[in-house]
Amino acid sequence: MKALSLLGSTGSIGCNVLDVVRSFPDHYTISGLAAGKNIPRLLEQVLEFEPELISLADEEGAVQLRRELPVQYRDRVVYGTSGTQEVAALASAQMTISAIVGAAGLLPTLAAIEAGKDIGLANKETLVMAGKLVMASCRRKGINLLPVDSEHSAIFQALEAGHPEDVAKIILTASGGPFRTKSRQELQTVTPDQALAHPNWDMGRKISIDSATLMNKGLEVIEAKWLFDVAVDSIEVVVHPQSIVHSLVEFQDGSVVAQLGIPDMRIPIAYALSYPRRLPLHLEALNLAQCATLEFYEPDCERFPALPLAFAAISKGGVQPAVLNAANEVAVDAFLDGKISFLDITATVAKVMERVQDGSEDRIDEILTADRLAREEAARLVSENSL
Repeated sequence: MKALSLLGSTGSIGCNVLDVVRSFPDHYTISGLAAGKNIPRLLEQVLEFEPELISLADEEGAVQLRRELPVQYRDRVVYGTSGTQEVAALASAQMTISAIVGAAGLLPTLAAIEAGKDIGLANKETLVMAGKLVMASCRRKGINLLPVDSEHSAIFQALEAGHPEDVAKIILTASGGPFRTKSRQELQTVTPDQALAHPNWDMGRKISIDSATLMNKGLEVIEAKWLFDVAVDSIEVVVHPQSIVHSLVEFQDGSVVAQLGIPDMRIPIAYALSYPRRLPLHLEALNLAQCATLEFYEPDCERFPALPLAFAAISKGGVQPAVLNAANEVAVDAFLDGKISFLDITATVAKVMERVQDGSEDRIDEILTADRLAREEAARLVSENSL
């Protein structure tokens, strides 16, 4: 029986994790749950999985949850960054699943690593912001960091076909999102509702917008660089609208190994939980005859400049990836709130990257300072409408 702490339990990934746990009650138990502000959903999860510790984003939410929980759970509720870190490092948990969206996942994930927990990583921002520090901490603590993102899980699986020194290229696939065929003029007027309508995946709001801009793929490029210890110029992105081939690895002898499957996040989640074994998920089988054509295209970086921005950030290094991520989070929120246009998201990120550059990737305090400064600058640009 493997005990899990789950960070981001009420989000899309968190709910899928709990669905896998629910399907295998003899394999997994939940020691801790951390969520943001979705109290009704968290309440249901607590009553079903009976964790020993529960954390919410703020004190107001914690007070409300305590009021609604049966009395025996009320002293188990904590809140804030310290509460989430407490859940992440819970002594009874053997593995922590980091599924919080955004930069908020960094410090709790680091806390779990320092506590010696194996990590199931769905929070790509942890490696985008502080990949060098995080991977060094994993090596020092001797823990496993297993990818939960479908693309990185695919690469992880494909890499088992050869030796690291034989890898020539890592190829990340992108669906292209809902606007793959739209012109730049059409992109200027798309709405949040249109951007949230992903054609293949059921994802949270922030990740859906990132998929529409291709920023999600850019963040995954940075994540892949650290996770698999490869040079940036050996990472390639291709657009694959069907989302059947989840990613590929090209070896130096010309062999290309791909991982295929239906677009269901329970597959990479279950593999991270059960590695190196596989669980019988009993999902719909992939029927190649019904897939018709599998298409692959080069990404259009003029219409979707988020991807070259991400490559530029990781190539420059330092705190630039953290700046990229922070500015994007602010800009995505502003778009969802109707304050800026779709194209203004990447325009905001580009301007912030020009203006916030100082800091070392070797110091967590400087990474966090860059994150704060980038958010402040992005918020100023949005408020002044100076894009």
